Amino acid sequence: MLDFYLIIHFLLPVIQCLIGVLANGIIVIVNGTELIKQRKMVPLDLLLSCLAISRICLQSFIFYINLVILSLIDFLPLVKNFAVFMFVNETGLWLATWLGVFYCAKISPIAHPLFFWLKRRISKLVPWLIIGSLLFASIPLVFYSKHTWVLSQEVLLRLFSPNATTQIKETSALQIVSLARFSPPFIIFLTSTLLLVFSLGRHTWQMRNTATGTRDGSTGVHVSALLSILSFLVLYLSHYMTAALLSSHIFELRSFMFLFCILVFGSYPSGHSIILISGNRKLKQNAKKFLLHGQCCQ
Repeated sequence: MLDFYLIIHFLLPVIQCLIGVLANGIIVIVNGTELIKQRKMVPLDLLLSCLAISRICLQSFIFYINLVILSLIDFLPLVKNFAVFMFVNETGLWLATWLGVFYCAKISPIAHPLFFWLKRRISKLVPWLIIGSLLFASIPLVFYSKHTWVLSQEVLLRLFSPNATTQIKETSALQIVSLARFSPPFIIFLTSTLLLVFSLGRHTWQMRNTATGTRDGSTGVHVSALLSILSFLVLYLSHYMTAALLSSHIFELRSFMFLFCILVFGSYPSGHSIILISGNRKLKQNAKKFLLHGQCCQ
């Protein structure tokens, strides 16, 4: 019989998965409908749609992992398809990174020739950035897939099967390769997001100091954007750090910290999608329509 905290851990991932699939599904449906109507899609909507599709896949994988942890299903299919999970996760991280770069280029009031160039070119670069992310994330599957699959299977067998043994050198090698591959998007995202946060914070502070007694509407917009970006940064960092902790095998399977890290890891694709919808007027209006339509159907 499952312990009480394991039952709670089962219910929370179910809620995470439903929210994540619903939120990201709304992004895909809204942008897909606009593509059908107008026969074109703006670069930001294209990037958001690709990111939403990757997160639907990632959220499904995370829910499957939770079922494996609770021993509700066999873990062998997860071991065989773990390389696909790594591809989906890495693609999503790259797309989220380019979204942070896109926001930094479009919103940041930094007066520098590089930012002026990036501000003019970023929209045209979006399709190429998406293609580049897919190609880079598929390198382990195409060029050294056999070695990657063997190491992934050994690490997962060690994680989910106490009787399995894994050579420490091979496990460390996989961790080093994974960290090396995930470091570039992490560094790019952290740099662009911190630049945006500091520039927006300074700009908001200057606007408040120059305002004389009246509340400037644009100040509220900048504060809202700043809070949204900070939330994005916290979720991205928590996703990256929990992935590093889980891959290090420092927590026992089904321990409280292990389950906590899994929950934090799964909160990123669903939580940030909600932030994206709440900060986008078009997505927010359509999300309200979907919810109202669902209530009317009930």
